[in-house]
Amino acid sequence: MHEIDQSEAAQGVLVRKRRKGIYILPNLFTLAALFGGFYAIVMAMNGHFDLAGIGIFCAMVLDSLDGRVARMTNTQSAFGEQMDSLSDMVSFGAAPALIAYEWALKDLGRWGWIAAFVYCACAALRLARFNVNTSVVDKRFFQGLPSPAAAALVAGFIWLLTEFGVVRGQSVALGWGVVSWTMFALTLYAGLTMVTNVPFYSFKDIQMKKTVPFFVIVLIALGLAMISIRPSLVLFCVFVFYGFSGYGIYLWRRAKGLQTSVISTSTDEPDERGLHN
Repeated sequence: MHEIDQSEAAQGVLVRKRRKGIYILPNLFTLAALFGGFYAIVMAMNGHFDLAGIGIFCAMVLDSLDGRVARMTNTQSAFGEQMDSLSDMVSFGAAPALIAYEWALKDLGRWGWIAAFVYCACAALRLARFNVNTSVVDKRFFQGLPSPAAAALVAGFIWLLTEFGVVRGQSVALGWGVVSWTMFALTLYAGLTMVTNVPFYSFKDIQMKKTVPFFVIVLIALGLAMISIRPSLVLFCVFVFYGFSGYGIYLWRRAKGLQTSVISTSTDEPDERGLHN
């Protein structure tokens, strides 16, 4: 009887040893990014659209850090990957769509909520495609506009106009209808570009541990100074440039006779197997 008790106790110790915890450091950044998206939604519901835009941009910064922190500390996990995708869906999918709808799209009736839904659905499709294609993607490029950049286009436009004194529903020089339809076009563009095959540079091949010339540090300092002067304007211009850069890369690669697709659509077909090795 005593031997049986000892055997059961030993089994209990083994069961306890098999339990796995959750790495707290990278997931703290992911939760903080999720809070940024949630904060943006709450601010938009209360009419503070400038703060809503800031919330989206803060979520972008935090989202860019969680993966880097996980790799630097060797704390990558399948749980962290799934958590990151769910956070991105809220912060860069649902939040921008709801903010755009509350700010301008609701004045367009059914066209407004259709545009908001198209953006939200495309964000979900883009994140799902990214998750299943990570093993065959060319790491130098994203397939389609990444969801944080799409969110920056939508939220950045709202933040910019709010900073310049444009109040929702009030008459402006070109009329509020022009603002609403511009928001409509920008929302559709950002959403549909997420699910295209257009290549967007990922900056993942930049080695942070390598030395750089002195003038690079000077340029970074100048860039930070420019952002501090008018953050909404500078950041929106940066992401407008990036949001259209993919089409420039696509046309350039096509003109050079290079392959325009940056990902293998099927690893089973002989002509696509090992495409980006």
